[in-house]
Amino acid sequence: INAEYMGHFLSVYFFSQQEMTVKRRNHGRNKKNRGHVQPIRCINCGRCCPKDKAVKRFLIRNIVEQAAVRDITDASVFYQAFTLPKLYLKLSYCISCAIHGRIVRVRSVETRKIRAPPARQRRQPEKKPAGAAGGTGAAGAK
Repeated sequence: INAEYMGHFLSVYFFSQQEMTVKRRNHGRNKKNRGHVQPIRCINCGRCCPKDKAVKRFLIRNIVEQAAVRDITDASVFYQAFTLPKLYLKLSYCISCAIHGRIVRVRSVETRKIRAPPARQRRQPEKKPAGAAGGTGAAGAK
């Protein structure tokens, strides 16, 4: 093979190869220095996706809903001393279901670089209006 042709071929090959753009610095995974991770099943659609790529949420919920708790307290004598058990679930979603179910949101290029977790939103207790039942007002003065 002609050396001039080979040099031309190498220069064209190396200069035409541009670096591909990278959307995320971890390539959407949490796999560092591991070749393979075990797959998990999405709880929504059943898709197999790697465990480190899945969106995982931990859900702690009362087994009995609040309306039923009120009924149990009215019917039971021993309920004040008994604490109801909680339900602990680890939910894992594939990326498609997590975006579709609004568990994670699509972020712009600038906000994608923010690695801190978002601020947790707490529910504010509802404030009762000033003239609500339980207070001494004009209605109770009869």
